[in-house]
This record gives sequence, C-alpha cells and structure tokens, in this order.
Amino acid sequence: MPTMLAASSVMNSNLACSSGIYSCSDFASSHSWRPIEAAKLHRKRAASSLRICCAATKPAKTPAEEDWRIKRQLLVEKRVRRVDVKEALRLQKENSFVILDVRPEAEFKEAHPPGAINVQIYRLIKEWTAWDIARRAAFAFFGIFAGTEENPEFLQSVDAKVGKDAKIIVACSTGGTLKPTQNFPDGKQSRSLIAAYLLVLNGYKNVYHLDGGLYTWFKEGLPAVEGEE
Repeated sequence: MPTMLAASSVMNSNLACSSGIYSCSDFASSHSWRPIEAAKLHRKRAASSLRICCAATKPAKTPAEEDWRIKRQLLVEKRVRRVDVKEALRLQKENSFVILDVRPEAEFKEAHPPGAINVQIYRLIKEWTAWDIARRAAFAFFGIFAGTEENPEFLQSVDAKVGKDAKIIVACSTGGTLKPTQNFPDGKQSRSLIAAYLLVLNGYKNVYHLDGGLYTWFKEGLPAVEGEE
C-alpha cells in the first residue's frame, strides 16, 4: 500500500512540474487525467503560439517583392522601353549608354559585354545559419540548388558605380518583357525588369532594358569578354 501511494505521489509531482503543458483544463470533472484531450489541447496552443509568432516576425515586403502587375504599371508609366541587342551595342558605343549587368558575379565573370558594369540584384546565400539552411532546403525542393536572396546593397552599388544621370540599359540572362502575349498577358517578369523597377522607383530617369537578355547577345555573336575588366 505505501508503494502505491508513493507512485501516485511521484506521478502527481511530475504532472505539476511539466512546464505548463498540462493544466486544470486537462482534467475531467471527476479529476481523472485524460491524456488524449490534453495532447489535443497542447497541440492547439502550440499552433496558436506559432501563428502569433510568425505574424509578429514576418518581414515586410520589399519593393522587389511587390506584385508584378504593380511593377509593370510603373515601368510603363515611366516609359522604360526595350532595346534589342544590336541597338544596345550601338547605344553603348555611340551614345555612352551603360550596360548594367544584374546577373550574379559568377555568371558575369563567365562572359559579359565589354564595358558592362556588374551589380547583382540577387546574390548567392552564403551564410549557414539555421534560417539560411531552411531557405536552401526550400530552394532545393523547387529544384533551385544555388539559392539566392535579394542584394540589400543593390541601389547603393549602382549609385556608386553608375550614378543617376547615366543612361542605363539593364541586362540579365533572359530579359523578360513588358509586352502582353498570349501566354503572358501581363508580360513576363525578369531580373532586369525588377532592377529597372527599383531604379525608376528611386529617381533614375534614363532606364532601358535589354530585350532577349544576354542569352540573345551571346547567341548573336556580339562581343563578349571573360573575367573582370
């Protein structure tokens, strides 16, 4: 009999010291413990806490993450027009236009137009915090193993290397388009168009984007160099 009382005492002590997982509401009116109900209540409380935590810590949307339709509308209003690769080469040579290559540094070093200036709009995720590892896993789930993140220094770097008075042709790999098509009634977003949006949003007046992207530039056999100049 003493042994049973001791065991009962230990069990009650453990319940009382379970860091708030169980409470008075976890017990039936007859004071008998109901573990299934207690577990359900704990899960409900944990989910509620998680939702509150996520709502409090979720970062605000950046301009680059704005809805494409909003970005496209501003680009159209600011008359950001497209130039094909041959026209871009001519404007660079004859009218002092700057080709702003917004691809990652590694892609820029592989090949780029002579005289182009590289400021990556997205950079590779280099850190290895728990958050970065989780983001890498998310990218891998969608088949994107070289995860990238927005470059927080994009505008400052463009200001330093180019300046707001420059005539800029923004270039990326594929180019994107503002022109509606059957498959893309709102045009098609790209890194160069996102970069153009950020530029006009921050006071740049002479912004163009490279139609067909640098893929077309290289395909047409236009001048290209490797490494850094």
